[in-house]
Amino acid sequence: MFLDRKHLVDRTAPLLTAGYAWLPDRMRAAPDDVVRTRLMGRPALAVRGPEAVRFFYDERHVRREGALPGPVLSTLFGHGAVHTLDGEAHRVRKAMFLALLTPPEQVADLVERTTAAWDDAVGSWRGRPDGVVLFDEAARVLTVGVCGWAGVPLGSRDPAAVSRDLVSLVDGFATMGPRHWRARAARRRCEAWIAGLVDDVREGRTEVPEGSAVDVVAHHVDADGRPLDARTAAVEVLNMLRPTVAVAWFVTFAAHALHRRPSHRAWLRDGDAARTAAFAHEVRRFYPFAPFTGGRAATDLSWRGAHVPAGGLVVLDLYGQDHDDALWTDPYVFRPERFLERPVERDELVPQGGGDPSSGHRCPGEAFTIALLEAFAVRLARLEYTVPEQDLRIPLRRVPTRPRSGFRMVVPPAAAG
Repeated sequence: MFLDRKHLVDRTAPLLTAGYAWLPDRMRAAPDDVVRTRLMGRPALAVRGPEAVRFFYDERHVRREGALPGPVLSTLFGHGAVHTLDGEAHRVRKAMFLALLTPPEQVADLVERTTAAWDDAVGSWRGRPDGVVLFDEAARVLTVGVCGWAGVPLGSRDPAAVSRDLVSLVDGFATMGPRHWRARAARRRCEAWIAGLVDDVREGRTEVPEGSAVDVVAHHVDADGRPLDARTAAVEVLNMLRPTVAVAWFVTFAAHALHRRPSHRAWLRDGDAARTAAFAHEVRRFYPFAPFTGGRAATDLSWRGAHVPAGGLVVLDLYGQDHDDALWTDPYVFRPERFLERPVERDELVPQGGGDPSSGHRCPGEAFTIALLEAFAVRLARLEYTVPEQDLRIPLRRVPTRPRSGFRMVVPPAAAG
C-alpha cells in the first residue's frame, strides 16, 4: 500500500492547483498504481489500469449517487443527471441515452449535419486577414449540427452565443474563479430555455421531429414510472448537446497535432478509415481532456492492499492511465501508428471513462465523439490554411485545457475559376 505521508491533510487545493499532473505525479511515486489520500474532506483511493477500471465501474464497489460535488453538478452535468444515478434508475435512464446516441444511423445523421455546417462555415472563413479561432468556430459548427440533430430549434438565437454557453458548461466545472461563475450563469440560461421547449412540446405548442432527442426525453418514463420534470428533462437534453459541442476541444487538439506534425496531413487526406481512426484515438489519448473521474465506495473497499471506508472516494486516473508506460510505448510521443500495430482493449484507452457503456457510466456519446473527430480531422488535413505566430502552449494546470490561442488559422480566398 502507498500511503501519502500527509494523507490526513485534504489535498483538494493542490489537485486544483496542479491540474492534470497532480494525480499522475502521485502515482509515479506509488507501487501498484494505487494512492491513498484525502479529497473534498473524505478519505480517497486513487487507482488506474484496466483491472482498476473494471473494479471502479462495478456498482458493488463504487457508486455515483452523492459522489459528484455541487459545483460540478451546477456547471457540467446538471442536478438530477444520469451521472448521479445508480442501479435500476441509472439503467433505465441510460437506456434512453443509448437508444439515441449509439445506433449507427444516429451517428451518421449527426456527422452529416455537423460536417454540412462545417462546409458552409469554411466559406465565411476565407479571406479574413486576421483569420479565425478554430476552437470558437468548431464549437459554433457543432452547436448548429447537434441542435438540428436533437430537434432543438435555434430560431432567432445566435448560434455563436448558444455555443459560448455550452462551452462554458464544460470550461467552468474545475475552478472556483470567473470561469465557474460564467458556467453557472450559462447553465441557468440553458436549462430555462430547454425546459421551456420541453413544456411547449408536451403541451403541443411546438412540434419537434418524432424520435429526436427532445421528443424522446420529453416523453421518457423513468424507473419510478413517472416522466421527467421539465428541468430534469432539460438537464438530460443538455447532456447530449454539451458533450457534442465539447468535441471542439478535440478538433482543436487535432489541428495542433497536424501543425506540430505536418506529415500526418498526408496521412489523413485520402480518408483511409483505419488511419483516420488511429489518428482520432491518438488525439484522444495524447491530449489532456478529463483528468479523472470519481465515485463513492459502496462498502469498505480494498485495492492492492490499500483501503478506503464505505462512503470514501474512489478516483480513477484517466489522464495518467492514457499516459502510463505500462500500457503505451513512449506515452508522451504523439504516434497514431500505435493503434495500427495492435488492438487496444476497451478498458485501456479511457479519455472519456471506461467500462461497458450499456451497463456502466462510460460516456454513451463516445461513438459521436470519435465519428465527429474523424470527420473533422480529415477536413482539416484537406483544408489549405496558414498558422500565424501565436501562443499554442497547452497549460496542464488549467482544467479543461486547450491551446492558449484557441488555434488561430488564416484560410485564403478560394481560387478564381
